[in-house]
Amino acid sequence: MEKLIEYMNIHLVSLLQDLESLEEQMERLDMNSKDFIELDFEFNNISGQTIATRHLMSVARDILEEQKG
Repeated sequence: MEKLIEYMNIHLVSLLQDLESLEEQMERLDMNSKDFIELDFEFNNISGQTIATRHLMSVARDILEEQKG
C-alpha cells in the first residue's frame, strides 16, 4: 500500500506540473479562441484528476493506518 501511495504522490506532482504548464499557455491566448477553449477543457480534466488522486491517496492512507493500528 505504501508503494501505491508513493506512486500516487508522484502522479499528483506530475498532474500539478501539467496544470501549471496549461495555465501558462492559456495566459498567452485570447479567451475566445479555439485554442484557449481546448486548453481550458484539458485544464478542467486534469484538475478533476488531481481531486480524484488526492481523494484516493487519503483513502489509501486511512486504510494503511487501520492496518497498522
